[in-house]
This record gives sequence, structure tokens and C-alpha cells, in this order.
Amino acid sequence: MSNRPGRERMFFSDVPRRHSGLCVTKQGISLQPNMEPLIYLFIGAAAGLVAGWWLGSRRAAGSLEPLLNELRAQLTQRDAELNNLRAQINGALQKQAAAEAQVTALESALQDEKQQREQLRAEAERLRDAYEKTARDISTAQAELKAARELAATKEAAHQQAMEELRMAHAKALQDLSDKFKALSLEALKATQPEFLRLAKETLAAFQESAKGDLAQRQEAIAGLLKPLQESLQQYQQRLQQTENLQSKVLGEVKAQVEALSQQSAVLAQETQQFRMVLKSSQARGSWGEATLRRVVEVAGMSTHCDFKIQVGVEGQRPDMIVRLPEGRVIIVDAKVPDLDFGKALDEADPERRGKLLEAHADNLKKTIRDLAKRNYPGLFKNSLDYVVLFLPAESLFSAALEGDPDLLVWAAEQKILLATPASLIALLRSVNVSWQYYQQSQNTQQIAEVAKELFKRVETFVEYFQDMGKGLDKAAEAYNKAVRSYTTRLLPQGQRLQELGGAPSGSSLPECRLVENALEIPEGNSNSPI
Repeated sequence: MSNRPGRERMFFSDVPRRHSGLCVTKQGISLQPNMEPLIYLFIGAAAGLVAGWWLGSRRAAGSLEPLLNELRAQLTQRDAELNNLRAQINGALQKQAAAEAQVTALESALQDEKQQREQLRAEAERLRDAYEKTARDISTAQAELKAARELAATKEAAHQQAMEELRMAHAKALQDLSDKFKALSLEALKATQPEFLRLAKETLAAFQESAKGDLAQRQEAIAGLLKPLQESLQQYQQRLQQTENLQSKVLGEVKAQVEALSQQSAVLAQETQQFRMVLKSSQARGSWGEATLRRVVEVAGMSTHCDFKIQVGVEGQRPDMIVRLPEGRVIIVDAKVPDLDFGKALDEADPERRGKLLEAHADNLKKTIRDLAKRNYPGLFKNSLDYVVLFLPAESLFSAALEGDPDLLVWAAEQKILLATPASLIALLRSVNVSWQYYQQSQNTQQIAEVAKELFKRVETFVEYFQDMGKGLDKAAEAYNKAVRSYTTRLLPQGQRLQELGGAPSGSSLPECRLVENALEIPEGNSNSPI
């Protein structure tokens, strides 16, 4: 068998090798005769193993078939459960979308409420600043009044003191002059100067009468000047007190109005829920809008035909209300309740259907705005604002319209129309009321300034009279000095001559009179100063 050419393998090595029955030569590998049975045995065993494995696989496949069927059933059940979960998730997503839409609407309403609160807070801050400024002005005016009183008291005391000193000096001068003339008349002038004595008596009497008359006139003039001054000061103080009381009252009213505004808004919001029944009739809608407008005006503290007028007709146009502003300006207000199917939108559960109803609600309100803009109320009323206020008697009407058209406010403003609800109209009317109070207060302040100006003018006149009185005193002193000079140059030498001749009583002599060196000095007031 070793010589069979089919069993030989050729290799490259030329050195023959033998190992375990194999013969390796240059021509190839040849099997030894004793290895062939073993090889056949190995092949048979391998074939048996393969056959056994194949039979075992067939039996195992038969036992796994029920398990595969059970797994298929479980997989089918899991698919059904997965489809159910998918349906539940889709429903939850739809509910989440509806909830997000409601949250968006609530956020929009909350933003509007925040804006209104910010506006109220800004208005309260402005009123607080105005009150503080007015309080500072009152404090300054009170300080000026106090200084004016003190200065007037000082001037009056100085005047009284000057008048007293003037009376004393005048009385003393008259007494001295009278004594001197009496002495001259008794001793020297009987024999020597009867004519001069007569002339001196006449001059003295005339001077006394003139001095008494001037003094009485000056006293009456000063009393007449001081009386209006005191009355003006009292009037000025009363006006300042009235202004201060008015400021305190206005601030208290503003605080009370701001505190009550939120409560009134809540009450109005509850009452507007009844509008669903009112919307069924156009006549009822009109009556409801007018009644709500009147109530809003009453809540705002604006009496009928006082700061506003209702149903004023101009060329066939009749707005519901005209609010009067200071200095002749007016605000036109027109209450409207459009013909709306608004209740259906509130009850609609389908978001898409509800959105369409809200859009229709916004479109109807736009139509109402267009009709109001065509009436051109600002062109019919003199001094009217450029914008007309469209009053909606329910907060829900306004918020639902904004939900249907978020750009409604901007569009209405472009049409020169301002949308107002009960809360915002109350705030507007109260602001107008406060502006009227401040306007009246400013008028009182102007009157106070005029009274103060008149007071300063009267004080200036008083100072001029006081200066005239000083000039009169200078003239009196000058007349006295002239009399003294006449006595010294003409009477005294004659008396001394008489004494030298022995004609005078023994031990007596004519006294000397001194000239007044300086007249009574009174401070001159500046004509440009108040005192």
C-alpha cells in the first residue's frame, strides 16, 4: 500500500523523516501500513458523533416549540399594551396642550393685572412726591411768614419806642422853651421887647399847634397802615392753614381710593359674571352699559354734570359721557356692549372651537371700534383729547377679546380708541378728580401769592410814611434850632445887657439854650425791599 501513487504528498525537503508511522521524503508524505486502521476508526467515530448531534438537535427542536409559542403570545400582549400606552400618552399630550393654553391665558391676565398695579403704584408715587413738595412749600411759606411776623413785631416795637422818645423829647423841648419864654417875658421883655414877645408867643403857639396836628396825623396814618398789615397777615395765615388742611385731606382721599380700588375691582369682577344673561337683549345690553358707567362714575367720586356731562349732543352725535378736565380740556367716553355670542365661548370645551368663538368675539369688537372711530368725536368737541375712550362694562369682555386677538389694544390705539374696563376707568376718573383738586389748590396758591404781594406793597408804603415822619422830625428840630439861635443872638444879649444895667432881679439870670446837634435818626428802608 505504500507504493500507491495516490497516497503520497510532495514536500520541498529532500531529507527523509519518520515519525509515528509517517514517512516524509522529498517526494512527499507516505502513510505507514500500521496507521490505516486507526484512521478509518477515527473517521467512523467522527461520523457517529455527527449523526448523534444531528439526532439530538432534532429532539431539542421539538421541545422548544411550545416555549416559542408562549413567547410569541407574550410579545403580542406586550404590543397591545404598548398601543394602549401610546393612546394614553396622546390623550395626556392633548390635555397638556389645553392646560398650556389656559396657563398662557392666565399669564396674559396676570401680566395685565401687574401692569395696572404698576400704573397705580406709579400714580401713588407721583401723588406722594407732589404732597411732599407741597409740604415743603408750606414749610417754607410758614418760615417766611414767621420771619415776616418777627420783623413786623420788631419794626412795631421800634416804632413805638421812637414815638415814645419823640413824645418825651417834644414835651421836654416845649417845656424848656415855654420856661425860657416865661422867664424872658417876666424879666426882660416887659420893658424892652414887647413886640418881639408877642411875635415869639405867636410863633410858639403856631409851632405847638402844628406839632400836635402833625403828631396826631402821623399816629393815625401809622395806625391805618398797621391795621391792614395785621389783617393781611391773618388772612395769609388762614389761607396757609386751609392749604395745609386741603393737602392732608387730598392725601388721605388718595390713599383711601387706592386701598378701595382693589376691593371695588373684585366686586365689579364678580358682578360682571351676570352679563351672560344681559347679552341676550340689545336693549338690556345698552341699559346695563349705561348703568355700569354711572356706577363707575359714582364710585370714582365724580358727581353728575359737575366735572363731566352725560348725553351731550353735538350735530346729531351723542357720546355717553364727557369728562371735564382743568383748563377746558375734555375726555369723551362711549359705553358699548357688542352683539356677541360670548357665552358659548365660555362653555366650549373644545380648544379649537373655543378659539374660533373668541376670534369672532374680537372681530365683533373691532367692528364696534370702527363704527366709533367713524363718528370723529374729537373733531366735534373743542379742546377734546385725540383719543376716545370705549368703555366695556365687564372685565371678561376685554380679556376674552385680547385672547381672541392679542394685538387688539395696539390696533385700537391706531384707530384713536382707548379700551377701558370698570377698573381702569375708575382709575382714570379718580386721576381726573385729583387733578381738579390740585388745580383748585394751585388757584389758592396764586391767590396767596397775590395777597403776599399786596402785603409787601403796603409795608413799602408804611416805610415811606415812616420816612416822611422822620423828615418831619428833622423839620421840627430845624425850627427849634432857629428859635434857639434867635433867642441866643437877639434875646439873650438884651437880657444880659439889662442885668448889667441892674434892671434884672437880683440873683437871676437868663439860661442858655443848646442847639440840637443831630435830629432823631430813623433807619431808612430800601424801597425795593418788602420792609
